Amino acid sequence: MPPGSLFGGDAPLPTHFAKVAVERGIDAEKGQEGLTYAADAAVRAGDRVVVPLGRGDTPTGGIVIATGGAELLDGFDVSRVKPILEHQGASLTPGLVELAKWIAGYYVCPLGMALSTMMPAAVKQGIGKTIERRYTFTPPQDGKELPARTRKSAEALAAVFGGFAGELADDLKGEAPGAAIGVGEKELLAALSLRSVSALARLVRLGLLQVSRHEVVKSSGVETPMLAPAEPPPVLSPDQAMVVNGIEPRLGKFGVHLLRGVTGSGKTEVYLQLLARATAGGGTAIVLVPEISLTPQTSQRFVDRFGRDDAGAVAVLHSGLSASQRHAEWDRVRRGVARIVVGARSAIFAPVENLSLIVVDEEHDHSYKQDQLPRYHARDVAIKRGQIEGCPVILGSATPSLESWANATGAAPKFTLWELPTRVTGVSMPEVRIVDLAAERRAIAVRDPSQANRLHAIGPTLEKEIDTTLKDGGQVILLLNRRGFAHYIACPDPKCGWVMRCENCDASMVLHRNVRTDSEAWMPPGGLVMCHHCLSRQLLPRTCPVCAKPTNPFGLGTQRLEDELVKKFAARHAMEAGAITRVDRDSMSSAADYFEILRAFSEGQIRIMLGTQMISKGLDFPNVRLVGVIDADTAMHLPDFRATERTFQLVSQVAGRAGRRDSRGTVIVQTMSPGHPAIQLAARHDYRTFAEQELAIRARAGMPPATRMARVVTRDKDAGKARRRAEEVGEVLREAIRAMGKAAGGDPAVSVGPVAPCPLSRLHGQYRFGLEVVAPGAGAIQRALLAVRSRGLLTSDAHTAVDVDPVALL
Repeated sequence: MPPGSLFGGDAPLPTHFAKVAVERGIDAEKGQEGLTYAADAAVRAGDRVVVPLGRGDTPTGGIVIATGGAELLDGFDVSRVKPILEHQGASLTPGLVELAKWIAGYYVCPLGMALSTMMPAAVKQGIGKTIERRYTFTPPQDGKELPARTRKSAEALAAVFGGFAGELADDLKGEAPGAAIGVGEKELLAALSLRSVSALARLVRLGLLQVSRHEVVKSSGVETPMLAPAEPPPVLSPDQAMVVNGIEPRLGKFGVHLLRGVTGSGKTEVYLQLLARATAGGGTAIVLVPEISLTPQTSQRFVDRFGRDDAGAVAVLHSGLSASQRHAEWDRVRRGVARIVVGARSAIFAPVENLSLIVVDEEHDHSYKQDQLPRYHARDVAIKRGQIEGCPVILGSATPSLESWANATGAAPKFTLWELPTRVTGVSMPEVRIVDLAAERRAIAVRDPSQANRLHAIGPTLEKEIDTTLKDGGQVILLLNRRGFAHYIACPDPKCGWVMRCENCDASMVLHRNVRTDSEAWMPPGGLVMCHHCLSRQLLPRTCPVCAKPTNPFGLGTQRLEDELVKKFAARHAMEAGAITRVDRDSMSSAADYFEILRAFSEGQIRIMLGTQMISKGLDFPNVRLVGVIDADTAMHLPDFRATERTFQLVSQVAGRAGRRDSRGTVIVQTMSPGHPAIQLAARHDYRTFAEQELAIRARAGMPPATRMARVVTRDKDAGKARRRAEEVGEVLREAIRAMGKAAGGDPAVSVGPVAPCPLSRLHGQYRFGLEVVAPGAGAIQRALLAVRSRGLLTSDAHTAVDVDPVALL
């Protein structure tokens, strides 16, 4: 045996090996392409394994990215190669492994972390996995003499299994080879009226039954409630038919199609029709929907059309699933039982084979961007997966992201543009009225000076419209994208100037009322003040700690809006308890709570539904006649170049909830900036003009999508260390850019901005400094980042975050 060999005695040295990307922050020069381990021939690329890592041989999960012979050793001594500890079986497709390599390179993260993100934690932990015994009947040989008792048992089994025959055939329909065959133990005991497993064991010993063991995933949890059954598939409108007929011939090849359709134009029906065509020949499909839009109403449309229990059925993945349910759904997809996957951001990693179509609904939604390692954008990952798998990708939205719009309408379009300019019902877009809040408040103060210093969420115009809508039997949706009761707690004395801020973050504390403590034992008087970033909480101070004057909670939140609605409308319209309901993260503890509220709203039990952006998408209720935007300015003045785009999208999307069926509907937008182009153009439903103007502004400013951007943020409890690390990264980036310019014989046109404190300069007790890298294209940025990464200065960890194509700069 060679000195130090891991294989003792006369054991033969391994000849089969696997490259494994471990689920750790091992970056480029330390194993970007994986670590080599001895493996048996059953291990394949994409399989999850457990391997010994480091000198202590710590058992560590990882994904196999390649298998082969001695060529994988790269000259390493074969006698020192460690063996794989455990082959877990759950696997990713070859296309996903290739996709993970692209994610690791493009988004600057370790390959093992990219692969780990693709497989749900419930799958890696085996939650819900169990061994199930299944039985098959073996009829006795003809002419063989049997004892009377055995003969009766055989006759009973023949009758029982004859009854199961059709059921077994249905169970196996669409199953992958090797699926569990036979009758489960509980079902067989019930059919034979037996109580004990020992009776089945006796039948096995007699040779009448054969038992086999199968690994299955059992799910437990609350099933997603469904609303009233959906209507039959409608006849396509001419616009819808044009889109379907235009994309259908292109289903066999990669291409990106941008579908801009106004709210209520029937984009979902276009998806359904194309999904049916794409999967007709045995193909599979993925439909991405923002988490807040993935309601029972949304998922049920897909389930109603394609089923859930048959071959080609739908699997739905969302945050409301229990861990075992998530594992069971993922397993249905992996085995090919479910062929259409509907889910939020991570559903793009569903392990489907023969992928024929990808749909990204509400493609502009910022929730598609993950805010932790790996910081991928699901829309862009969907496009890359479509390219790898050779299938088309449809991006749908009423208000496309400016990146997608530029790619579809630029001088050299990369995407094909399709449009649905009118509502499928023929009803006009809702009337949008802009209300100047400042003017209304001045008018109130003139009429009643005692109200001059009172804060009202609902102005006179909106109040009158709510009254009218309720009297006519309609329903109301009100949007205020700010949780809590008051977002500003201060001393009322301007000479003092004390403002309550979070001890860990550069942010003000927010007052929440009717919030129980963790013990659920008592309700703190006055409420709790909370930080929405680090989630720290404490009791509301009654007096200013500087001058001892009573504190003044100021500003609007959904809780204060709810109080005002109850006071103004509950008694006036004889509303029952619950008729006014708030929808935000504080009022719901689970997805089931949200789904229950939507059910009650669909049945008319709730008359007014108010909430944050959770109610701005994915809702289609015919009786909603009025939508109110309480404060359209919440995002407009943030220090972010996308703030105007976000405002336009939010106002346009929530306005689309009104008048979707028989009546036009009304939208009231309250704002302190009534002349702002984003507000004015959203009120006119004029996306094209908004996009044209905003793209021109971005081009003049050198901001995306006219350019490409990456952002590096350094973090540390010591502000000096955080700044120095950012400055070091910036200097190395500039050196790399200068070297790139020399190699190319000119200026690569990549600029590195100055290091500066982030707008949120401190979060979770850590100071934050950032710098932006801007270039005409993604390639130049990638080369610069790779140069710094190779020197070990750009490792994504607790102290450094690299965000390629950021969607927010806070």
